[in-house]
Amino acid sequence: MNWDDLRFLSVLGRCGTLTAAARVLAVDQTTVARRLRALEGALGTALFVRADGAWRPTAAGERVLERAARIEEDIAGLARAAREDAQAVRGTVRVTSVGAIVADYLVPRLPALYTRHPQLDLDLIASNDNLSVARSETDLAIRLARPASGDFLIRKLADCAFAVYGPAGAGRAPAPGDWVAYGEDLAHTPEMRWLAEHLGDGRVRLRTNSLAGLVNAVLGGIGRGVLPCFVGDALPGLARVSSAPPPLRSFWLLVHREARRQAAVAAVADWLVDTFRADAARFAGGKPARAAD
Repeated sequence: MNWDDLRFLSVLGRCGTLTAAARVLAVDQTTVARRLRALEGALGTALFVRADGAWRPTAAGERVLERAARIEEDIAGLARAAREDAQAVRGTVRVTSVGAIVADYLVPRLPALYTRHPQLDLDLIASNDNLSVARSETDLAIRLARPASGDFLIRKLADCAFAVYGPAGAGRAPAPGDWVAYGEDLAHTPEMRWLAEHLGDGRVRLRTNSLAGLVNAVLGGIGRGVLPCFVGDALPGLARVSSAPPPLRSFWLLVHREARRQAAVAAVADWLVDTFRADAARFAGGKPARAAD
């Protein structure tokens, strides 16, 4: 028996004529009649009789129609369950970004995401390395440089302002011209190029590839440093000391085109866009600067 023949049987039972059934099924009348004969042959009994231009079920046909209706309901239920499961926000989504975004920004805001999607889990990867979205090393990546190419969707999250910071207290002020900076592996970044252009006779007392290391060095009075405003403005021990801050950079969200179709990945991507948008002024350095002593 071809199970799809039951669908033709059910539609014919509801419509009452081959013409109407063919219209609903988007086939011709001959196809409806052929499928009905095939089902009757498989069951060994007549299921419909034609009377006064209408097709009326026999006693056997009534019983088969009743069971077919239950089968239709079960199949519809299976289809609904499959759609709901495909759309459910569950499972683990991998997100990679620089350490300051992962630890200081995203983690404190996760409770709101988990409240919205209680079956969702996140794997947050704090790394300066560009894990590949295209090779599925990560589902979502937040980067401070827009890739020139790649098979993924790119969306701007926020502009990120930088400024020169020093310790807020006069007792820890660094010597004039003393700086802290990233190491050579990050010397290509716009903020480090800006520092190189404005260093003059100053000297870099400490180099590190860690943003946390730069922050602690500035707090300790080792030297001034170029820091993201969303980091520097949040720490009472730091104050902006530059009147001409370095150029803006931007945060970009990368997601593979295929992964974006997954409900969990789409939900996290939407949450990231909403979260960064809500803090756009903070990222752009909109908080008033504190004067350094």
